[in-house]
Amino acid sequence: MSFSERHSTRRAFLGMAAAAAAAIAAACAAPAPSLETRPPIVFVHGNGDTAALWTTTMWRFESNGWPRDRLHAIDVPYPLARDDDAKPQPGRTSAAENAAYLASEVDRVLARTGAGKVVLIGNSRGGNAIRMVVAQGGAAKVSAAILGGTPNHGVWNDPAFAPGNEFNGAGPVLTALNAPQGPEGLEVTPGVRWMTVRSDANDKYAQPDGVWLGRRGTPTHVTAEGPALKGAENVVIPGIDHRETSYSRAAFAADWRFLTGAEPTTLEVVPEGRVILDGKVSGLGVNNVQGNDVTNLPLVGATIEIYPTDPATGARRGPAVHAKTIGADGRWGPLEADPKATYEFVVTMPGYAITHVYRSPFPRSSNVVNIRAERIAEADKDAGSIVVLSRPRGYFGVPRDRIALDGKTPPSGIPQGVAGVASAKAKLPDATVRTIVGEFNGERIAGRTWPLAREHTVTLELTY
Repeated sequence: MSFSERHSTRRAFLGMAAAAAAAIAAACAAPAPSLETRPPIVFVHGNGDTAALWTTTMWRFESNGWPRDRLHAIDVPYPLARDDDAKPQPGRTSAAENAAYLASEVDRVLARTGAGKVVLIGNSRGGNAIRMVVAQGGAAKVSAAILGGTPNHGVWNDPAFAPGNEFNGAGPVLTALNAPQGPEGLEVTPGVRWMTVRSDANDKYAQPDGVWLGRRGTPTHVTAEGPALKGAENVVIPGIDHRETSYSRAAFAADWRFLTGAEPTTLEVVPEGRVILDGKVSGLGVNNVQGNDVTNLPLVGATIEIYPTDPATGARRGPAVHAKTIGADGRWGPLEADPKATYEFVVTMPGYAITHVYRSPFPRSSNVVNIRAERIAEADKDAGSIVVLSRPRGYFGVPRDRIALDGKTPPSGIPQGVAGVASAKAKLPDATVRTIVGEFNGERIAGRTWPLAREHTVTLELTY
């Protein structure tokens, strides 16, 4: 079993398997496509995210025989939604702009592969784009759509609070998408097979209280059932968090059964003998500090260096094995990597901190190993060094998960209950260079501290 999901999804997977099997099998009664005719899959990330979040999902599809050249994860240049969908906002996209980008990517994939239709799989906001594309004439190009954790009825449903926001169930975007269709009043566009995947109660964006909106004690008028759609196959996986509705082992298993009508051969990531890595280096908005207004635009002129490290200490094992100045395409590779090696990625760019990212071994090839350069937050500038433990493909839950950073279990800043925080920070008082370790449900990453006074930041980035 892979590192991070070992504790959090084994019970969820077993719990939902029996209950969902009959329903999924019925929805998948049509003959499964053969290996040679399996349609291209286009993966659509969520709000503020990148194509990189689909890495382990794509690996699992490949490990079960889905051709790599038919797996395509998009990277929306401006991935964040506007505060008000109808009002232009620098560095943000409207729901229609997000959908238009997806539509163009669908056409590009169809042209490249010669296929007649694609499968669309989206997480969170990505599901809004999928629904819009299909509703606006795209049904002829899509055979199936899977929406993981998409807030189909809103993160909140209140015409008095942020009424124009894309995530307001009472707002114009979701009201239009949820308008009843046909004599049965379906909420999905006919002609496409639909599935939603949601949590039973652990999705931060499907909660009855507004605590995750900064409105503790205020009803959202949304429940855990919010992501479900009338007319879709609606799968519930107990215990998973918002991102795990798409990126976990259990979500992959549900996806595979829905698309093929059969169980996956394996839920593991099957290692490859030869691993080629590549990805994009991107940054933040012009005037933004760490965590605000991210983009997926190429960070042209940045430099990257990649060092193999000692997995026990994070210390470098010799000189850089790869170095490059980032061009207009944003790509930092390719690199032929050792599938058993741990690596440190270092990005340097004027106007940014020197960003050190430590990673676990890469068992398979990937062209979406994306890296964002960071800036130092004003509140952190009094520290000796800053180290962040980051989990891009899920959230940290206490007491659900075992989490440690620099020996502190759990690290500060992770609340009890609903899993809703994807990073933990160690703000160290001195600039001593030493080993620092982050752990999550069995995945262990060792890095090195770097002095903040010299404009260095450190991220220990989990894979699982």
